[in-house]
Amino acid sequence: MEDDMLLHFANFSTLVVCMVLKFPQIFVLMRAKSTTGVSLNSLLLELTGFIVFVRYQMYYDYPPPTYLEYPILIAQDVMLLLLILHYNGNLKQGLLYAFVFVGTWHLLIVQKWVIDLAMSLCTFISAGSKFAQLQCLWASKDSGQVSTLTWAMATYTCMARIFTTLVTTGDTQVLIRFIVMTLLNMWVTATVLYYRPKGSKKQD
Repeated sequence: MEDDMLLHFANFSTLVVCMVLKFPQIFVLMRAKSTTGVSLNSLLLELTGFIVFVRYQMYYDYPPPTYLEYPILIAQDVMLLLLILHYNGNLKQGLLYAFVFVGTWHLLIVQKWVIDLAMSLCTFISAGSKFAQLQCLWASKDSGQVSTLTWAMATYTCMARIFTTLVTTGDTQVLIRFIVMTLLNMWVTATVLYYRPKGSKKQD
């Protein structure tokens, strides 16, 4: 009974947090009208990882509550991508990215080995997105346009998903992914705080 209550809380809280997870970052970009410190490559890799993860969960008929937040996160990442492209003056590239992501969504389930291989690589793809963001921060030494709140909430959701995976599917690949993502999200959060401009009044 206690495990069921904790599972419901973890699923519900993760869904609620993910419904607004990217909004702090979106608002920071809209206010600053600058993408300094925000990595486009990181976002593209994250989107790819999200798409693979959702497709894998759906393919194997895993319980929807264990991945329901990902379609929401994908929608928010698309909004964030459009903002970054807009402020970088490359909005037309959005059509190319849309074609690639939609094509990837359909190709993933052409054969069972394709989705299995993609999921095996998913952790590396998602980890790559975090390292791309870290590299961007190390290069710019400025996290003024990066939302600490977004990264802190991402850390919480991954920690919650470690618990829900253990209690429900027990899928080793999924579990390893969430452990790695938790550690890397914590690293990015700490780096954002480290490079926060001194005396910054900006709200995340």
